[in-house]
Amino acid sequence: MTPRYEEQDGVGVHDALQRLWTPHRLSYVRGEGKAVGDEPEGCPFCRVVELDDADGLILARGERVFAVLNLYPYNPGHLMVLPYRHVPDYTDLTVEETAEFAAFTQRAMRVIRAVASPHGFNIGMNQGVVAGAGIAAHLHQHVVPRWGGDANFMPVIGQTKVLPQLLGETRQLLSEAWHS
Repeated sequence: MTPRYEEQDGVGVHDALQRLWTPHRLSYVRGEGKAVGDEPEGCPFCRVVELDDADGLILARGERVFAVLNLYPYNPGHLMVLPYRHVPDYTDLTVEETAEFAAFTQRAMRVIRAVASPHGFNIGMNQGVVAGAGIAAHLHQHVVPRWGGDANFMPVIGQTKVLPQLLGETRQLLSEAWHS
């Protein structure tokens, strides 16, 4: 999607600012595609594994876990590692799931470093709605690449995140690097 800039006539004094319209974010604001209940049938993470990798933004599939791009990323390359099993808590993972979960997280960091050279990472999971989990019923760990100065005035003041790359392009780069 290409950014769209519009010039309009109307009431007011021209302030020389451009407005970046992000109508695609309205689905996020409205909560479209959010989990419905705590069961796998209403879980977007359970549904995404039924899609092909490109449509589901899946980077890699393991035996017990998979890696997928975040549909609403904080930064380019923001991905999540999830178990296939629909479990809400880290302590619900088996020993085998925990090992593959950790290995996928390490692999994700290596791949993002190779593709995008971030200065650091935020790695974490929010356990429960009160802890900030948007989809609390299905465990997921965020891997967010960070660069110096990546939190500028846009998200702080404008509540808008400007991303320099489309999700499909990010998925292709990371997926190719993951499998090479």
